[in-house]
Amino acid sequence: MPVWMNWIDNPSPVAVTIISVALMLAIGFLMTRITKVLRLPNVTAYIVGGILAGPFCLNLLPASIVEGTSFLPDIALAFIAFSTGEFFRFSALKKNGGKVMIITVMESCCAAVLVFLVCWLMLGLNLAFSIVLGALATATAPASTIMTIRQTGAKGDFVETLLQVVALDDVVGLVLYSIAVSIATAVFSSSGFRIENVLLPLGKTILLLALGGGFGLLLKWLVGTRRSTDNRLIIAIAVLFSYCGLCAVVDVSPLLGCMTMGMVYINTTDDERMFRQLNYFSPPILLLFFFRSGLAFDLGSLVGNTGAIGTVPLLVVGVVYFLVRILGKYIGAWSGCRMAGKSAKVRNYLGLALIPQAGVAIGLAALGARALGGEMGHALETIILSSSVLYELIGPASAKLSLYLSGSYSNKLETVAPVPAEDEEGRKKSEVELLIERIQKIQSELPVHTESENERVFTEAAEEYYREQHYPLRRNSRRGLF
Repeated sequence: MPVWMNWIDNPSPVAVTIISVALMLAIGFLMTRITKVLRLPNVTAYIVGGILAGPFCLNLLPASIVEGTSFLPDIALAFIAFSTGEFFRFSALKKNGGKVMIITVMESCCAAVLVFLVCWLMLGLNLAFSIVLGALATATAPASTIMTIRQTGAKGDFVETLLQVVALDDVVGLVLYSIAVSIATAVFSSSGFRIENVLLPLGKTILLLALGGGFGLLLKWLVGTRRSTDNRLIIAIAVLFSYCGLCAVVDVSPLLGCMTMGMVYINTTDDERMFRQLNYFSPPILLLFFFRSGLAFDLGSLVGNTGAIGTVPLLVVGVVYFLVRILGKYIGAWSGCRMAGKSAKVRNYLGLALIPQAGVAIGLAALGARALGGEMGHALETIILSSSVLYELIGPASAKLSLYLSGSYSNKLETVAPVPAEDEEGRKKSEVELLIERIQKIQSELPVHTESENERVFTEAAEEYYREQHYPLRRNSRRGLF
C-alpha cells in the first residue's frame, strides 16, 4: 500500500482513484522537465516516471490503478490509429506512393521476419510468442526523427523519403500485427492449430475494418460544416469511443478500424483541423497510458525466465530483440531503396533513422499481452517496454547521424548560406563582408513566426465559446431564432 494512503482515514475508492490520476499526471509532467534537458521524447519520461512510481521503486500508486485502467490501451491506440489514417491520402499515394510503399514494406517485413526467425529457431522461444514479437518489430516512433529534422533544418530527397516512410510504417505495422495475433491465438489455442481459428479472427477484423470506414462516413455526416469547435470534438470522441466499444464486445483490436476511419474521413473531407483538435485533446490520455505501462513494468522479471515462452532469460531476449530489429530495419531499408532506385546516400543511411520505437509498439504490446495472457503476455510487455527505453535513448543520435552522413544538412556556414566570393565589380570580398552577407541570407530564409496549429485550434475554440457566452442573442439571430 502506498505511504500516502496511510495518511487518510479509510480512503474511499473514488478518492484513491482521483489522487492517483493526479499523481500520474504530475509525475509525468515533472519527468518531462528532465528528459527535455536530455533531449529525449516525452514518451520516455512517462514510462520512466511510471517505473519509478511503481511497486518496484517508490510504490506511490496502488496496484488497483493498473487493473482499473485496463481500458486505456484501447482508448490511447484509438487516437493513435485514427491520426495515422491522416497520412493515407490517396492523392499523395498516387504521386510517389509506389516507391515509398516498396521501401516501407521491405523494412517492416525484414525486421519482422528476422526477429521471428532468431527468436523461434535460435533462442527456441514459443512459436506464438515469436510471431507476435516479430510483428511488433515493424513499428517505429517517428517523433525523434521528425524532431531532429526540425532542429537541423535538413532538406533533400533523403528527408522527403524518410518522412513518407515513417508516415506509412505504422500502417504496415498495424496490418501485420492484426494478422500475427490471429495466427498466434490459433497456435496457442487449446484445441491446437486449426485453419478456422485463424480465419474467424481475420474475418472479424475485415468486417470491423469495413465498419470503421462506415464510422468515418458517419463522422463526416455528424460533424458537417456548421458545428461549433466544441461540438466537433465531442462528436469525434463519441464516435471513436463507440467504435472501440463495439470492438471490445467481439474481442477484436480496434486499431485497423480506427485507422480506416481516419483514412476515410481525411479523403472525403480533407479536414486536417479535426486531427489537430484530437491531437490537442489526446496528450493527457497518452500520458496516463504510457505511465500505466511503466507501472506494470516488472524489473525483477528481466533477470529471470518464464517457462511459458522458453528457457532463455528475458534480459537476453530483450537484448537480442533490440539488436536484431536494428539489423532487420537497416537491411530492409537498404533493400527497399535498392528496388525503388534510390541514390546511394538514401540507400545507405535510411535504416539508421528508423531505429526509434515507442508509442505504437507499446500500445500493441499491451493488446498482444491481453490476447496471449498470463506469463507470456507479461513477458511480451516487459521486453517491449525495456527495449523501447533503449531505442529512445539512441534514436535521436542515430537520426542525426543519418541526416549528417546523407548530406541533408551541414554545420559549415559556407554550405548552409552560400554567397558569391566577389562583388559585381570583381573585387574579392573580405571575411567580414562574407560573414555579414551569410547572416543576412540566413535571416531572410527564416520562416515568419506563426502560432502552431494546436494553438490556433485552441484559440478559435476559446473565442467561439466567449462569443456564445457573451453574445447569445446575436448568435441566435444569425440562425433565425429571433
